[in-house]
Amino acid sequence: MRNAIITIALLVIPFLGMSQSDEILGIWLNEKKDSKIEVYKSGDKYFGKIIWLKNNVNDDGTSPKLDKKNEDKAEQKKPIVGKVILTNLSWDADDKEWSDGEIYDPRGGSLYSCFARMEAKDKLFIKGYIGFSLIGRSTIWTRVK
Repeated sequence: MRNAIITIALLVIPFLGMSQSDEILGIWLNEKKDSKIEVYKSGDKYFGKIIWLKNNVNDDGTSPKLDKKNEDKAEQKKPIVGKVILTNLSWDADDKEWSDGEIYDPRGGSLYSCFARMEAKDKLFIKGYIGFSLIGRSTIWTRVK
């Protein structure tokens, strides 16, 4: 009986860490509640793309809204919906956070280094920064159910 318990524990324990790292997966509503971001995994990295905008209309009334503030001229002609804004996050089990990623802000056209961690069950804290993580801007996304 004791051997059976040990065997089960050895089989289950690796999956506990995996499920915690995948807690970030899903659809999130940004803090301003005007866009939804789908966070997904590719290989061992995490990414997020915009899948919905509350106001998907350009200033001139045309739709879909384009990424006009992007520094890359070719990207300025592409829609914001479908844009990957969260890239290359890696799970750091020691710190219990996703780190070493980047987040793109389509409102200003800027790219920042970032890390993320679960603030609560359905709250994701994300901090974007340039250089040092002590200085930067943070936001909280809410999981869409």
